[in-house]
Amino acid sequence: MIRKSLLVFIVLAVAAAAHAKTYTVTLFQPSHVENTVLPPGEYKVDVKDNKVTIRRGKTSVETQARMETSEQKFNATSVRYQNGDGKYRLHEIRLGGTNTKLVFN
Repeated sequence: MIRKSLLVFIVLAVAAAAHAKTYTVTLFQPSHVENTVLPPGEYKVDVKDNKVTIRRGKTSVETQARMETSEQKFNATSVRYQNGDGKYRLHEIRLGGTNTKLVFN
């Protein structure tokens, strides 16, 4: 009985891990996401479906983004901003080593 429960737990854990992906991104300037300003530094980016959580220590912000596929792989992770009002609003993260980018609303 214990072996069966352990096996079910392992299968569920692997399935859950397969759905959520984590990446690392470095922000070089204060970056606006939703109503939060993220100070420069290295962050973990958790992606599950169209929900993105950006976190470092106790700082965390959750937002919506869509994943898009580019024709070419990105050599390095890079961040793109919208800057019409003098604030650096996170617009896109291109994930290095992949052809995937996260596009924020």
